[in-house]
Amino acid sequence: MSRSLGSRLWEYQAERFPLVSYAPLIATFTFSSIAYSRLSRAAPGFVPLGRFVIGTLTALVFFFLLRVLDEHKDRDIDRRFRPELPVPRGLVTLGELRGVATVAMVVVLALNSWIAPRLLWAFLAFAVWAALMTREFFVRDWLRAHPAAYLVSHMFIMPMIDAYTTGLDWLVERAPAPHGLLFFLAVTFLNGTLIEIGRKVRTPQEEREGVDTYTQAWGLRTAPAVWLATLAITLVTAWLAARATGAGALTALALIVLGLAAAFPAMQFLRTASAAWAKRLETASGLWPLATYLLLGGGPFVARWLGR
Repeated sequence: MSRSLGSRLWEYQAERFPLVSYAPLIATFTFSSIAYSRLSRAAPGFVPLGRFVIGTLTALVFFFLLRVLDEHKDRDIDRRFRPELPVPRGLVTLGELRGVATVAMVVVLALNSWIAPRLLWAFLAFAVWAALMTREFFVRDWLRAHPAAYLVSHMFIMPMIDAYTTGLDWLVERAPAPHGLLFFLAVTFLNGTLIEIGRKVRTPQEEREGVDTYTQAWGLRTAPAVWLATLAITLVTAWLAARATGAGALTALALIVLGLAAAFPAMQFLRTASAAWAKRLETASGLWPLATYLLLGGGPFVARWLGR
């Protein structure tokens, strides 16, 4: 008997969109985004729990949709060079993934229309940019030949998601955009860039035909150097965003200490390009964004709540 769709989708998510790790991270991201907005405009309390839950679910669906769109965008390359992945090996079809993504989007669209129709502007911005990404902005060959342009154009989706998650506060409550919002959105863009570069740094032995990496495109030394430069810019931008909430020297110190810790694997990779340091660099690429969001929003908000 053939396996049920639910069983196959569960296996798919474990490989390509692991909810056990993604759900807590996206909940933390959503909480910190709302908290940053509340703190930077000196608003008391938090948003209603139902709004936060729907916002977290929506952000999760946004990221899932990006995964499904990537499956479509890369289907030819995956079929040729990565046949072990779920779609080319036949675990699920693109049509099945489209169906699940469509249902999920309709559900969160209805929920957002119910709690706050104003959020649909941010919803629409995300949807339009995601659709353009899928078509690779109608300049696929040019973008593929220019990795930096490809990276920047695709990472603009990140602050669009953040505009939605911060908008769960200020946009819904018809308040002016919080002071420092542009810096916070810039941090999200830069963090997305760090993650994208960090997961595509490889040693020459790890490179695979047909699989694009930044070490392959830019070179073994340039790719981690660009990653380090991006980390430094992100640190400064995060501090500028933190100032909007009245953060003090302790936040600056924490950013510096954590930034140095995150930079260590990249510096070691520059000295000795090994698979182990590449993996640690990828891990640092994921942990640094989590640290910045907690420092900018979640941590100070909880501290304020405990100090009442």
